[in-house]
Amino acid sequence: MTDSILNRRGFLMSAAAGAAGLSFGGLANAAAAPPRKDPAPPVKPDRGPLPVMAVRQVQTDTLDIGYHETGPADGHPVILLHGFPYDIHSYVEVAPLLAAQGYRVIVPHLRGHGSTRFLDAATPRSGQQAAIGQDLLDLMDALHIPEAVLAGYDWGGRAACVVAALRPSRVVGLVSVNSYLIQDIAKAANPAPAKVEAGFWYQFYFLTERGRAGLTANRDDIARIMWEGNSPTWRFDGPTFSRAAKAFDNPDYVEVVLHSYRHRLGHAPGFAEYGKQEAILATGPVIKVPAITLDGIDDGVIRATDGSASAARFGGPRVHRQIPGVGHNLPQEAPQAFADAVAELARNGKWRT
Repeated sequence: MTDSILNRRGFLMSAAAGAAGLSFGGLANAAAAPPRKDPAPPVKPDRGPLPVMAVRQVQTDTLDIGYHETGPADGHPVILLHGFPYDIHSYVEVAPLLAAQGYRVIVPHLRGHGSTRFLDAATPRSGQQAAIGQDLLDLMDALHIPEAVLAGYDWGGRAACVVAALRPSRVVGLVSVNSYLIQDIAKAANPAPAKVEAGFWYQFYFLTERGRAGLTANRDDIARIMWEGNSPTWRFDGPTFSRAAKAFDNPDYVEVVLHSYRHRLGHAPGFAEYGKQEAILATGPVIKVPAITLDGIDDGVIRATDGSASAARFGGPRVHRQIPGVGHNLPQEAPQAFADAVAELARNGKWRT
């Protein structure tokens, strides 16, 4: 015990001697300096509540569709279509930019999202490409829109491409992020480069029943991880994500999403009512309407290209643009660039009505 005490005393004496070896100037400066305080975090200005896009409802034969509308009722119509896992607020800045130019702007919730509901419990909860394309045509009919400029990304871009290919008389122009989005399901088993496959982890997860349970229980967490991976340079905040995530609390969200990915990867059949459309889509039909295609250079899902690989799929006038500093959710990340593309087609389009 005595040895232990002596050892500790020796240590303390050595430490004191070491402290005495410091320069007097250094000690004096330390004594004179006020106690250090961590800097206060910067005060962020209160931006107030995030804008929320008001929603109306309209019925088709299949759906009660929730949609936002802004701009003059007699303006040339433009329809803006969101992707998965996102909602109509991808266009929260694009819509007013276009409305201010005199366009009638329609932004619908896709099936399985937001306030869009199936009218019949027996209707298959299909997520296949022909289904979301038909929903778009049905919406145009319900709103008495004979023709429009269609614009979208991800699922919404696919719906717009489907309608542009199958019913070009209804489309004045097309804005599509990531170019030609009609799926070639016959080639679904062909592998992509490993880095691309890694970004599609959720698609393979959704093929399993574990994926069904996971999407049911953790839909918000899955969506947030996808947002971060899809748009690695986009610094969205919690309220921005939460505003969109409310759209995932739809009773048909899980089934529609699961069928979409299972069908496109050849793990689920399509439904008979869409058989004719899917047969045409399987041929890779050429889109003949005027088109502007956009790629975000920082897209974490689909790498930006110069557009040449898909050039043969566009038979009308087509311009391809790369948008720097932007990921997969291009209209929300670069609203001015997206709105400019839509307005360019609407302004120069050959409107028949």
